[in-house]
Amino acid sequence: MTTRTIDPARELAAFLRTRRERLDPRDFDLPPRGRSRRTPGLRREEVAELAGVSVDYVVRLEQARGLRPSADVVEALAGALRLAPDERAYLFDLAHQRPRTADRPATAAAPPLARLVADLSPLPAMLMNHRFDILAWNSEMAALLVDFGTLPPSQRNAMWLCLLHPEVSRFHDDREHVVRQGIAYLRAAWAAHPEDRALTGLITELTTHHEEFARLWAERDVKVSGRGLKVVRRPDVGVIALDFEVLVPVQDPDQRLMICRAADVASRSALDRLRAR
Repeated sequence: MTTRTIDPARELAAFLRTRRERLDPRDFDLPPRGRSRRTPGLRREEVAELAGVSVDYVVRLEQARGLRPSADVVEALAGALRLAPDERAYLFDLAHQRPRTADRPATAAAPPLARLVADLSPLPAMLMNHRFDILAWNSEMAALLVDFGTLPPSQRNAMWLCLLHPEVSRFHDDREHVVRQGIAYLRAAWAAHPEDRALTGLITELTTHHEEFARLWAERDVKVSGRGLKVVRRPDVGVIALDFEVLVPVQDPDQRLMICRAADVASRSALDRLRAR
């Protein structure tokens, strides 16, 4: 499969347009204008006024005409468009204005982290990189989802499993929410690692062959979620509610440690039954 790296100018243009079109003009203290609105959201001249730049500049940005905005302009646009923190970071990445570390994706678990994953038993835990590739796991996580060791390396990816694995794809109680969260995270990772051809290849594969992924990817949601609640529905032990936390080691910033804990007594009992097997 041939893949292309991200085109920052085109993605910046599309992202600015989608954020502008989502805004409600009634939420802004803008002077009244005579002509009626034919399109949703703010007009380009309104964004330009709020950001303190020219209308022509906004037009050229949204048409991907080769501009590279300064950090001050990116900050002004983020404020004008009322971007959330993760969206703001995404915009800075697209404009190449945020300092970044060397783009060296982790392809294997750091040995100390692999040992930590094992030592976290009986809590289900696994180690991933920014692509959601699963690098290490303990027996409890394998019992909860799937025996990762039986899968080819190309399928040891949390997003791939959630979408395409015949069993895992049915485990999530609110599957669309889980997929949305994963896609919003992958989009942020895509901008932060523009030269990662493996990540671009994964996104290309899923966009081409999975209608749900393609539809949600086109919405351009951006969010990095480090904690929350996941509900897994296993046909053998029932519903398991899990509080999860994702930690990033300082020494290995491209590796992410996910730790799960039962959210209630019934879920703890269900995990115990899985471990007993």
